[in-house]
Amino acid sequence: MNNIKVYDHKNVENKIYQYWIDQNYFSSYPDKRKPYTIIMPPPNITGILHMGHILNNTIQDILIRYARMKGYNACWIPGTDHASIATEAKIVSYLKKKCLSKEKIGRQEFLKIAFKWKNKYEKVIINQIKKIGCSCDWNRKKFTMDSIMNESVTKIFVKLYKEGKIYRDYSIVNWDPYAKTTVSNEEIIYKKSNGKLFYIQYKIEGENHFLTVATTRPETILADTAICINPKDKRYFNLKNKRVIIPLCSRSIPIIEDDYVDMNFGTGCLKITPAHDKNDKLIADRHNLSVINIFDDRAIINKNGLIFSGKERFKARKEIIEFLKKKKRLVKIDNYIYNIGISERTKSIIEPKLSIQWFVNMKDLIIPTINFINNKKINFYPKKIKKKFNHWLYNIHDWNISRQLWWGHRLPVYYYNNEDFVVSETIEGALKKARIKSNNNFLSYKDLRQENDVLDTWFSSWLWPISVFDGIRFPNNNEIKYYYPTQNLVTAPDILFFWVTRMIMSGYYLMGTPPFKKIYFTGVVKDKKNIKMSKSLGNSPNPIDLIDKYGADAVRVGILLSANAGNDLIFDENICLKGRNLANKIWNAFLLINTFKSVNFLKTNIYAELAIKWFDNQINKFFYKIEFYIKKYRFSESFMMIYKLFLHDFCSLYLELIKSNSKILNKKIINKTIFFFKKIIKLFHPYMPFITEKIWQNFKSKKNENDLIITNLPKKYLFNNKLIKKFKKSITFISIIRNLRINNNISNNQKIKLLILSENKKKLFYSLILKLGNISSLHVFKKKPKKKYYSLIFETKEYFIPKLLNSNNLEQKKIFIKKMFLKKIKNKINNKKFLEHASLDIVKKEKKKELDCIKNLFLLKKNRNENG
Repeated sequence: MNNIKVYDHKNVENKIYQYWIDQNYFSSYPDKRKPYTIIMPPPNITGILHMGHILNNTIQDILIRYARMKGYNACWIPGTDHASIATEAKIVSYLKKKCLSKEKIGRQEFLKIAFKWKNKYEKVIINQIKKIGCSCDWNRKKFTMDSIMNESVTKIFVKLYKEGKIYRDYSIVNWDPYAKTTVSNEEIIYKKSNGKLFYIQYKIEGENHFLTVATTRPETILADTAICINPKDKRYFNLKNKRVIIPLCSRSIPIIEDDYVDMNFGTGCLKITPAHDKNDKLIADRHNLSVINIFDDRAIINKNGLIFSGKERFKARKEIIEFLKKKKRLVKIDNYIYNIGISERTKSIIEPKLSIQWFVNMKDLIIPTINFINNKKINFYPKKIKKKFNHWLYNIHDWNISRQLWWGHRLPVYYYNNEDFVVSETIEGALKKARIKSNNNFLSYKDLRQENDVLDTWFSSWLWPISVFDGIRFPNNNEIKYYYPTQNLVTAPDILFFWVTRMIMSGYYLMGTPPFKKIYFTGVVKDKKNIKMSKSLGNSPNPIDLIDKYGADAVRVGILLSANAGNDLIFDENICLKGRNLANKIWNAFLLINTFKSVNFLKTNIYAELAIKWFDNQINKFFYKIEFYIKKYRFSESFMMIYKLFLHDFCSLYLELIKSNSKILNKKIINKTIFFFKKIIKLFHPYMPFITEKIWQNFKSKKNENDLIITNLPKKYLFNNKLIKKFKKSITFISIIRNLRINNNISNNQKIKLLILSENKKKLFYSLILKLGNISSLHVFKKKPKKKYYSLIFETKEYFIPKLLNSNNLEQKKIFIKKMFLKKIKNKINNKKFLEHASLDIVKKEKKKELDCIKNLFLLKKNRNENG
């Protein structure tokens, strides 16, 4: 027996976690059991975790611990992600503080620093995951740039290229000028901006007339290669086949016609800059226009910008406007609100740029992925996410997979003879291919130059469920056959398109089956200002600080109490107090039970027998209900059910019914109480693993008894629902009697009589009511009593309790209070503003209050008239 009087998480959690690891409880190996596999969404190695990660990992740990206790071979694969753009941006910033740059130190030295960064922050992240109690198989820990992962990524790139699914193209991409790389559409945050719409005159060539064009981007004028009008626009019929002069130089450009032009925007004339706008590039391709790039990789005007060369894009905008004003070519400036794209990782304003990039053709991958979802081979929780999924897939573009970075999986592309190239898994293979392709056997390794670009982070992540089991290098190995497909994916909705859909695509493409059966999307964790918690904003508390202060179990409880069925949640540190208080209550219940002393000759009283019978059925029913809720991913609700079972049913009811003042009890009662408490501990374990394992260790009666983490939960749940309902009704009736005592100033210590009118069948446990209601005696009458009694109606039957002397004034006071309350409700219901703004549920609740109040008033008046 442990003599610690106050539960101290600091003396428990680290020891318990190390004990689990020493016993190898987290490890999984293929065997005859059914597997239950989860792959962890690998957190980025950009710093510490935030509360969103804690929510995600807590839910995964609940699922994996529950599955382990249900007898499955539970396997949870942990890992971290290299996060190319985000990590490189952090390292570049770090170098900048030391007056260095990646160009100065070179690629090899940069990668050394990057791997040191990775090792440092991976340790921090893994420590946080362990601290929160995650029972991952640490022997299987993976990093997205491990050698196995790297080989897998390279192999798939080569495979896709051979099949014509990867291609190289000169195309408009989203360019991040700070990171100097492309980013995907999903990595851009669009924000409304209070911008300007500039009306600029272009002189019509050979005439003394001008054409006015409206644009938000005057800095790209020198990249214009045409002015476009709608062929249906009658205002400009006279301009067909004419040309205009660019107002910043003497270059002339054609006026073209295209249905794309919105006649109602600006002046109905659109400047075409193919190198800096995706739609303009499409128009340019249709009309065989030339392309002029005006920016370098930093979004600074290049030599094509003439006198504005070397200017930063927004500074150039100001100077160009001043230049146009002096030339009297600026007609007017209007205020204009439009969406501006910002890089999620660097917060830099995105610049559309024409660039040579590598792409994955998505057409062959889309339809099977949609079929997986619509044929319910994968189930979404909550279901509303499915609509977003389908919308994105039906509007998908080819995937730009190349990034102009150094940190990441380098493309297995090798150039020779300037721009000729081959694709190969190894440089040895590349040399052979290059010699054959060039018909030059004298080519050497010195003649080969590997592509500088690296692959998009998500190109390694989309293979994650397969590559963690080495299923790409060795497709038929025992592990991939045993563990794949996984059971659940728990992730945030903001990486639905980056990651989840692409994993489904690769699952079909490589394995012919989806990589997981169910996907649960957590809500987004936000701060008190309703802003998403993130590393970059620094608005998340450090989870380690919270765990040190409250304990891991308390933090897990706090995040669960905040969460609700996949909805976004506001996290407040104070909610962890509830978790800590609950841990203390569980510990105190453990200490109390250990103070019970057994005596064999003591008889079991009727209340204890009833309590045992009821609670045995009640807890079995809860095992059944908890399993149902967990399968539906209703974690917060399932936890609250256990919370109420423990506090209300076990502590407030069961213990009150079985314990005596001396704490000396029949041995059977004590054994049953320990049995029930251990069952409650089992239910709590997936949610609060540390304190439950600690208590279990103290209760272990047999040397061969399993530790809690691997103790099996029941497979069948037998319970008498009629008995449970009858007991519940009895408790409800007791609470009515207790409320009557409170309302009429009758002490709980004062025994009272209870009269029942025409009782034929016993629908209540009257022995229970006598004890908990402190009833001295029970009488059955066929007629209403003539003396002064309080009347109670319960389940269509009327009950009476004798009135005390001088209670008439108190009754009058109660009638007055009820009348005032009724008046207040009626005023609320009749208020038009309330009816307009309140939901239907709230209005229904208020009307029910009104009806209940009217019924209570009627009974009070009836009692007063009959007994007065």
